[in-house]
Amino acid sequence: MESAALVRSLSTSSRYLCRCSVLFPTTIATSSRFSPPLLRRHSTARLRRPSPSPLLYFRNRNRNHFSTSLSPRASLVSSSPPPPVDIKNELGGFEKISEEFIQECKSKAVLFRHVKTGAQVMSVSNNDENKVFGIVFRTPPNDSTGIPHILEHSVLCGSRKYPLKEPFVELLKGSLHTFLNAFTYPDRTCYPVASTNTKDFYNLVDVYLDAVFFPKCVQDIQTFQQEGWHYELNHPSEDITYKGVVFNEMKGVYSQPDNILGRAAQQALCPDNTYGVDSGGDPRVIPKLKFEEFKEFHRKYYHPSNSRIWFYGDDDPNERLRILSEYLDMFDASSAPNESKVEPQKLFSKPVRIIETYPAGEGGDLKKQMVCLNWLLSDKPLDLETELTLGFLNHLLLGTPASPLRKILLESGLGDAIVGGGLEDELLQPQFSIGMKGVSEDDIHKVEELIISTLKKLAEEGFDTDAIEASMNTIEFSLRENNTGSFPRGLSLMLQSIGKWIYDLNPLEPLKYEKPLQDLKSKIATEGSKFVFSPLIEKFILNNPHKVTVQMQPDPEKAARDEATEKQILQEVKASMTTEDLAELTRATHELRLKQETPDPPEALKTVPSLSLQDIPKEPIHVPTEARDINGVKVLQHDLFTNDVLYTDIVFDMSSLKQELLPLVPLFCQSLLEMGTKDLTFVQLNQLIGRKTGGISVYPFTSSVQGKEDPCSHMIVRGKAMAGRAEDLYDLVNSVLQDVQFTDQQRFKQFVSQSRSRMENRLRGSGHGIAAARMDAKLNAAGWMSEKMGGLSYLEFLQTLEKRIDQDWADISSSLEEIRKTVFSKQGCLINITADGKNLANADKFVSKFVDMLPTSSPIAATNNWNVRLPLTNEAIVIPTQVNYVGKATNVYDAGYKLNGSAYVISKYISNTWLWDRVRVSGGAYGGFCDFDTHSGVFSFLSYRDPNLLKTLEVYDGTGDFLRELEIDDDTLTKAIIGTIGDVDSYQLPDAKGYSSMLRYLLGITEEERQRRREEILATSLKDFKQFIDAVEAVKDKGVVVAVASPDDVDAANKELSNFFQIKKAL
Repeated sequence: MESAALVRSLSTSSRYLCRCSVLFPTTIATSSRFSPPLLRRHSTARLRRPSPSPLLYFRNRNRNHFSTSLSPRASLVSSSPPPPVDIKNELGGFEKISEEFIQECKSKAVLFRHVKTGAQVMSVSNNDENKVFGIVFRTPPNDSTGIPHILEHSVLCGSRKYPLKEPFVELLKGSLHTFLNAFTYPDRTCYPVASTNTKDFYNLVDVYLDAVFFPKCVQDIQTFQQEGWHYELNHPSEDITYKGVVFNEMKGVYSQPDNILGRAAQQALCPDNTYGVDSGGDPRVIPKLKFEEFKEFHRKYYHPSNSRIWFYGDDDPNERLRILSEYLDMFDASSAPNESKVEPQKLFSKPVRIIETYPAGEGGDLKKQMVCLNWLLSDKPLDLETELTLGFLNHLLLGTPASPLRKILLESGLGDAIVGGGLEDELLQPQFSIGMKGVSEDDIHKVEELIISTLKKLAEEGFDTDAIEASMNTIEFSLRENNTGSFPRGLSLMLQSIGKWIYDLNPLEPLKYEKPLQDLKSKIATEGSKFVFSPLIEKFILNNPHKVTVQMQPDPEKAARDEATEKQILQEVKASMTTEDLAELTRATHELRLKQETPDPPEALKTVPSLSLQDIPKEPIHVPTEARDINGVKVLQHDLFTNDVLYTDIVFDMSSLKQELLPLVPLFCQSLLEMGTKDLTFVQLNQLIGRKTGGISVYPFTSSVQGKEDPCSHMIVRGKAMAGRAEDLYDLVNSVLQDVQFTDQQRFKQFVSQSRSRMENRLRGSGHGIAAARMDAKLNAAGWMSEKMGGLSYLEFLQTLEKRIDQDWADISSSLEEIRKTVFSKQGCLINITADGKNLANADKFVSKFVDMLPTSSPIAATNNWNVRLPLTNEAIVIPTQVNYVGKATNVYDAGYKLNGSAYVISKYISNTWLWDRVRVSGGAYGGFCDFDTHSGVFSFLSYRDPNLLKTLEVYDGTGDFLRELEIDDDTLTKAIIGTIGDVDSYQLPDAKGYSSMLRYLLGITEEERQRRREEILATSLKDFKQFIDAVEAVKDKGVVVAVASPDDVDAANKELSNFFQIKKAL
């Protein structure tokens, strides 16, 4: 989550869970599914973070590209102030506590207190159409049963006004939301929504308010069983198993070494307060939670007196208070604020060391361990100035590949990759963590000594002036650009504010970065950076006894041992039951499943508010685009207001690259930005980019093109800078493309180790993406290319490459140079620019100069045969895990399906009904969904953190019968259409609009086709659903299956269906 002040732009980790993070997970890095140009589908929770955190698991678009920029999370909204706001004090029994204009976000912020309950409300008014609401409760647990997490899931399963199974899913199906989710932190639970449509926004607000204050789950034990845990017994003769969405979600979390490390560190740092337990739930402890405790937790903490409520955007602030009054006036004040206070952890007098184990594959390198040093920095929250300075210091230490602590650790050769997110300040007391993974046991203490000695040296000598300037420019650019991606700006602000507000501190302080930033710059200028930063390193780290060292050792028996322990417990449970008990459990199991699989009655569905088709624009969102030619290169220009930032994408054709060089492409992209030129070291180059621009990134893009056999394959260089720095931006891009030398063997070796470590992590945590990529590679050439650069084939390539770098470096270096000569030329180049008209015109001369410096054509060009696929066999990729990721797919165009816009409605509907109910709700998986890549024709089913394997495949194969039996009324159909349009019209900032327009150009998608597909979506009927049956039957009959799964589940599947899977051991 965003941390608490300016350091929102700097933080490298986050600590929360979310309810629906993987309803629609994405696939791997190089696939076109990351930015579908016609429709941006399946966008429930899209947050961007530089690196995964041990306590964070949400849908993360973790592209396989390399960038010098941060994921900016700042607070600027608009260049002009909002219109005057007249808030009537007498409305709804609120008193005004404070009112302030926040210049940094051009917003008027009014803090209210609800007189009757003491509920606090922040009402932020501005010109942003992407309106945000959030209600947050302090919810500190005292054990690891996962009670806050299970409650976060459960309150959205029906309420007083909306008495259906899951209003949340109905909103997913049929609203224009730009954000819809819920998060569980270690000490608080957040329920945010966002929409650009005012009517839709207030509908979302009402459903969420009713859900948190009047949920059905506190009277319905079956919801608790479904979302939390229960014993499942299908027949008295069978074994009892555990089921529950959160239970299986957390089994997946506890299968990932980085997550185990993060949890162990936090709990060891704070053994005496709420952070010493796991709010998400430990799978070994979750089954100890009782329904009565669950109900009491809601009664105690889900009360207005214990809430913080946030409104943001261009809607009427008086209407906000009126809506809230309807709910808050029903309550009296409670003692919850006193009971929910988080007590600080007292600081240790001496360091602590702990050793934990993590599940490892039998074939893996069992000598590779993890070690992480963690400090609790203070016994109380820090003042804003110290916090901001620490955030800046964190960026200096770790923020870029050239940052000294990061660089020295990676160059040491002592480990494969960095663990620990650096500064973590979103909880009551800030923490700092840093370490390495892939470390041999003999080198554990060397890593610890290197971290301490490096910090000592930096404290003694200070930082390079260029490093200070680069960091300052990067941070300032990030703040002023205010690019929160697809994450609503108002939600970013809310999470910053909550980081203080939840601890009874000033909620507005974190939003006001301008003065403290200028004070910090002035202090550095007058007193020197060493005077500013060295005391912080000494006080908070070097001389701080509250230090926990976590050492993690691989254990190939751990996964099997954990499974055996669970089975033993369940056998003892069964042995303790009478015949009547077993019969009753069997009956309860069937009763719960019947409830889960029975649709809501029409009258219940009608209670959920929705828009009508008359509220939906009939035409797609138009992005202004002018196509020009500059010195023989096509240039697309998008005249949009960007707050004086210029965004550019330079696209090079990759289709003539030799196929055997494809697996080197991601490493080539990293080398461009992390190796030096003849005149500049990579550190100097990195700092120059930081000082002059907002960042440069390079990555491959591949996609099928509808109706064509050959894939669309490009290398994209993205850059951004303040418009006045446009010349610097293009000069630096030219230097990166043409001057970087591929001569640093040791750095390249680091890239390979880092990439292998990343891929292994992805395999454990995002197995659905690996499965999807593998299926695509069996079905089309673009998928084959993508899988070579980001799937299992890429991991296998990295494992082999790592062993031969020392012997074959000359050949590898030569191959990198060959990629450059093949790809970077005027031939097939496209330049995309997004800025306002004046800045577009001013950039022409710099673009012209850049184009003239490009080689005219490639001296090396291969003629490729794109009839390439992986063998069409069912595969099980076996890893040490307690959960599975199950996929099945085929090309429905090959089966005769002709694309119609209704397919978008149908695939979304299947995901939100049939698959949600059968794979998630009754199957117990954390996520289940289908995806239709309309460019390739591949229709795929996927599940996420799934306790099942063959049972899930049976659900996929039952989709045709589901559609045959489907009866759908007008209201339900309208909701499905509106929800699909919400995906099509998903909110985009100007740079994303320009980028999406460019992708449409590359893939040959015309405005006429966009209009036609929209009309087909709006005209979708039940007949279209019936006509789609043949397409899903083709997946059933001809589909290929890929699962990332545990050895035991694969063995069981191959026994039940003789040799169904071809087994590949990956870790």
